[in-house]
Amino acid sequence: MPILADSFYHRHQHVIVAIITVVAAVLLAAAIDRWLARRGRRLAAVVAGGSLSATVDTRLRFLRRLVYVAIIVIGIVVALLQFSSFSRVATTFLTSGAIAAAVIGLAARATLANGIAGVMLAVTQPLRIGDQITVNDQTGIVEDVGLTYTWLRTGADARLAIPNEILSTTILRNDSIRSATVATEASVWLAADADETAALALLETLGEVDTARIAEVSAAGVRVALAGPPVAPADRARREAELRAAALRALRQAGVPRAGAG
Repeated sequence: MPILADSFYHRHQHVIVAIITVVAAVLLAAAIDRWLARRGRRLAAVVAGGSLSATVDTRLRFLRRLVYVAIIVIGIVVALLQFSSFSRVATTFLTSGAIAAAVIGLAARATLANGIAGVMLAVTQPLRIGDQITVNDQTGIVEDVGLTYTWLRTGADARLAIPNEILSTTILRNDSIRSATVATEASVWLAADADETAALALLETLGEVDTARIAEVSAAGVRVALAGPPVAPADRARREAELRAAALRALRQAGVPRAGAG
């Protein structure tokens, strides 16, 4: 039996070593990820409020994913190097570095671009977990910043996955990066022949409205922009809906003509 076992090991040595390498890489990545998570929890336990800041939390999550993926990739490469056929292919690619770089770059351009953009986002922090942002007319709260995608939760509780490359190259509005609260804004349209002065005075008496101003004038009517008290990012959509409803109700009760009202 020992001879048979020894013979089996020598026949399949490369496969066995490759499997052990991949398993070891997965276990090591999981152990380091758990260690980083525990360090984050310990750090949160000693800071004020018992929770990490949005900046630290975002960077820690990104670091955990980056380390996890790096260890897995290294483990897979080391496992593949156990096979002579892969070693020959790798050697050929390395000796023709320019061609290899061009082929790999073209094949994985989008993935690499999103990954590099993810690193830039984690370092420069134009957005953090919990921030309310607007990008390409899409507004939501940042739920997670991944290696290649960032996840937003909209006011309708939908989830948007936005490639990191878009976030790094597009104008990004962040309403909560400098403050824990965000502004509440809404608009109502008055008919072109409405008394805008009386309408503004009426709207500013509402408890939900801090300021009311003329934002736009067109043949269709007059748009009045309303601003309410700042709220937490998660409450913004609800509060803006309430602000808009209160303004429309007040205008209707006062008999102020609105654009499009029959």
